[in-house]
Amino acid sequence: MYARIFGLAAIAACLAMPVLAAVDLNDAAGSYTVNPASSSIRFSIGKVGGGGLNGAFGRFKGSIRIDNSDVGRSQVNFTIYPESVGTGQGRIDAFLRSDAVFDTANNPEIQFRSTSVTRTSDTTALVSGRLTARGKTFAEKFNAEFGGLKGGTIKFHVTGKVLRSRYGMDVGTPIYSNIVNFDMTLTGKKG
Repeated sequence: MYARIFGLAAIAACLAMPVLAAVDLNDAAGSYTVNPASSSIRFSIGKVGGGGLNGAFGRFKGSIRIDNSDVGRSQVNFTIYPESVGTGQGRIDAFLRSDAVFDTANNPEIQFRSTSVTRTSDTTALVSGRLTARGKTFAEKFNAEFGGLKGGTIKFHVTGKVLRSRYGMDVGTPIYSNIVNFDMTLTGKKG
């Protein structure tokens, strides 16, 4: 049974490859506005002994510009509104919004501005930039995987790790990990 499942997965992966390869940078070049309705920004923080904290941000905006003549000049700009954090637990959400973590009253935005984009394969890139949270700015890197282009809508899967202590949000360490794992699905409409 497992052989059949893996075999079907391999066939599906092979069928999907030509579709991704068929879209080149000339087709994808342009500016896109991130659509929050079809995008998601999820995060997780591990905990000693297992479990941890999982959540998402409900409000954010962003733009993606793909330069086909020089991928390195492509840009990603993003703003997250941390008051929109949601874990499914009201008490924890309120704590995350407090001055112990996001301090949303004094820091209503988290911003990411790319400084470079480096293509790592036909469908992946490393996006480097400056992340600002709680008045502190540090260089961060995220891995982006191209998920397709259809009808002027582009899709990416983005992952990355951020050390929360850099931004003064290390409450609960070492019981809760200092590493925040981000898992994002971003769709953008050309315009």
